[in-house]
Amino acid sequence: MRFVRLVAVAAVAALVGISGAAHAGSDGDPAKGKKVFNRCKACHAVTEEKNKVGPHLVGIIGRKVAAVEGFKYSKALKKAGEEGMVWTEENMAAWLKAPKKFIPGNRMAFAGLKKEDQIRDVIAYMKNPN
Repeated sequence: MRFVRLVAVAAVAALVGISGAAHAGSDGDPAKGKKVFNRCKACHAVTEEKNKVGPHLVGIIGRKVAAVEGFKYSKALKKAGEEGMVWTEENMAAWLKAPKKFIPGNRMAFAGLKKEDQIRDVIAYMKNPN
């Protein structure tokens, strides 16, 4: 089953153009990302460890999926975390592009960002929100 998940993740990564997202946050603009993140802030906090409708995103890059204490994750996200998935820049880029496709069965209502530059900018902001 783990092999199937890895193959699925690789396929999704290929579909969303992971080659452009491999350095997703490294060339993004945190100031622009903060503006794009306005779409996210009703459900997520990035500057304080406070869960809302979604889990806080403080230190998300490099953190295991579904690892915020006290947040009730979907079965799909819990499973991804139990299988060792980590929020790398590449995984975050794929998630932001199409959350329902990247990890099917999650409960996030957001459809995704279509512009690669916005994805890079949001990741840059999440890495450096101050």
